[in-house]
Amino acid sequence: MPEFLGVDTSNYTTSAAVYVSEENRIYQMKKLLPVKDGELGLRQSDAVFHHTKQLPDMIEQLCAEHGAHGFAAVSASARPRNLEGSYMPCFLVGEGLARSFAALTDTELHTTSHQVGHILAALYSADRLSLVHEQFIAFHVSGGTTDCLLCSPDSEDVLRIEEVGTSLDLKAGQAVDRVGVMLGLHFPCGAELEKLAAEADRHLKVRPVIKDGSCCLSGLENKCRDMLEKGESPQNIAAYCLDFISAAVIAMTEYAVERHGELPLVFAGGVMSDALIRERIISRFGNASFAEPQFSCDNAAGVAIYGYLKHTGE
Repeated sequence: MPEFLGVDTSNYTTSAAVYVSEENRIYQMKKLLPVKDGELGLRQSDAVFHHTKQLPDMIEQLCAEHGAHGFAAVSASARPRNLEGSYMPCFLVGEGLARSFAALTDTELHTTSHQVGHILAALYSADRLSLVHEQFIAFHVSGGTTDCLLCSPDSEDVLRIEEVGTSLDLKAGQAVDRVGVMLGLHFPCGAELEKLAAEADRHLKVRPVIKDGSCCLSGLENKCRDMLEKGESPQNIAAYCLDFISAAVIAMTEYAVERHGELPLVFAGGVMSDALIRERIISRFGNASFAEPQFSCDNAAGVAIYGYLKHTGE
């Protein structure tokens, strides 16, 4: 049966996945890049080193557990976005492996963007993969992006993506990690911050700053630091951080819907795996679709599916 290998080497995670099209099933392996306590990420040279070390082990484990029966195509995320000049060295590791594998085995090769991979993984997880044939609004909210995107079918890239709104300063994932490290949590801080927020005994009022569909989040970090210095509990600060991001995303969504109409809504990216944020958005937009957490955080599933879509022309 046709199988499709996908590789993604982001600034957070090494991941590889196999998509078995006849079963509509994903087999996936992933491992976070190691970050020292108190630090807010890795230099690109260090990320490249860790991917180079982790990816071969991951491919071996994936093939040992799933079995390698020959792949119809191999795909890799080669850039952050499908925009001119979009580049990050860490993606060279996954792209290099995919190119080498394709050349050695005479296998079809496809490259896409990390962003497209995120959106396709969310569509797969939400059982909305058919949306690649129509327009929809997608959010990609992670450590490097806080983007509201108009997605349309594209014969070359599967999805044509136009920015509707973004963060004009700090990205949502950066805000989560900075506030988390401020509170003594481990990077990346999303899961621990969510647990902390669940223990809050009050939720303070938030006022997100929105300018023509884009948000400003730098004030969030400053407010959280001020709250900490004034003795506010870590639990309430965590809740404030997530409430602020929720409100910002909701306001950006309202702007997009007003501008482009009642299109399907899809939310992707690691920040969107947060249950509190998800609940807030669903309470406002009942038609919102979310990926399950394993397909929201950085992953290679959508990259493998991209290879399937390119191979079949679907």
